[in-house]
Amino acid sequence: MLKPIAVLLLCQLVGESAARALGLAVPGPVLGFLLLFLILVLRDSGWAPRWPSLGGAPDEPLGRAADGLLSVLGLLFVPAGVGVIDNLGLLAAHGLGLVATLALSALATLLSTVGIFLLVAGRRSGDDA
Repeated sequence: MLKPIAVLLLCQLVGESAARALGLAVPGPVLGFLLLFLILVLRDSGWAPRWPSLGGAPDEPLGRAADGLLSVLGLLFVPAGVGVIDNLGLLAAHGLGLVATLALSALATLLSTVGIFLLVAGRRSGDDA
């Protein structure tokens, strides 16, 4: 189980290093996840060698390591919860602004998603005609 975790951490390290070195606005772990995804796709397509420690299925080493990490994922939210409790005064002072910001950003996300969906659906229906 050590090799699959090392692969996960190495992909995250490469992603974090690339994000910082190139000054990208994308988080490093997201780039690392994309790198891992690319490695697995290339491996399954036959372009990359089949490494025994790189398995995508739940019964393969990488899948078991990922399942193990996902089983304790809730623990990763404990520090954020402690931070919220530690800053209750700040939340009380700016709570209304935070709630308004969250509501407006959720609305903006919803509207932009619907707009993009309608744009893509309109183009697809134009292709069929």
